[in-house]
Amino acid sequence: MNTLEIEHKENYAVVSMKRGKVNAINHEMVSELSEVFGAIENSDLQGVILSGQPHFFSAGLDLIELIAYNEGEIQSFFRDFGALYQQLVRFPKPFISAITGHAPAGGCVLAVTSDNRFMAEGEKYRIGLNEVAVNIQISQGLIDAYTYWIGEGMANRYILEGRLLTAEEAQVVGLVDALVPLEKVLESAENKLKLYLKADQEIWLATKKKLRSQWLMKLEREGEDSLQEAARLWWKPEIRTKMEAFVKSFSNKK
Repeated sequence: MNTLEIEHKENYAVVSMKRGKVNAINHEMVSELSEVFGAIENSDLQGVILSGQPHFFSAGLDLIELIAYNEGEIQSFFRDFGALYQQLVRFPKPFISAITGHAPAGGCVLAVTSDNRFMAEGEKYRIGLNEVAVNIQISQGLIDAYTYWIGEGMANRYILEGRLLTAEEAQVVGLVDALVPLEKVLESAENKLKLYLKADQEIWLATKKKLRSQWLMKLEREGEDSLQEAARLWWKPEIRTKMEAFVKSFSNKK
């Protein structure tokens, strides 16, 4: 694995994203996450924690790399990223996110699929689905995910604004479960996972499926239209110009 590290504990795994300083998501990371979660689902492991690096869970999509993709490559990326999102929503076993810092856009996409989210406390950290603000078409599936956790009203306001939430705001609206010191994020996630693993697993898995039944039904109906729309709008000239300017300014800061 080039973008992930996997640590096997007693009866669960800790999957840590390890791609550069900010864990920007590219096609390789998408493929590796899908492979690892598929392997865990089909193994004797009973649960998983997804973590990041200090100060960054994931900064979202790697726009610097993606802006250089050709049309076929970007269609393939959006298709596979959408498939990963659906795979994680359907993941049947206990799944906790240890949010070790910033988690905007694509980072939040990964986090909202999990059963619980423990986030590093601190005024500087941000999380949210800010796709509108960065000129990326949000899918119906992601809207449903936000609605599942924070309700329709809040989801409507925040998605249209393309707003990123502070860690404290995210806890207030229910997007994250608890804020803890950065060095305690993984420990808190492990404690929650161990609590879940004390339950009869047949009962626990069946209950999770029931709790997500409406969300999963909506997922079945979505299809690939939203992903194709995102890929199409990626090439809209005025959006492309804005995105290239954003990538240039970001690159200059680096």
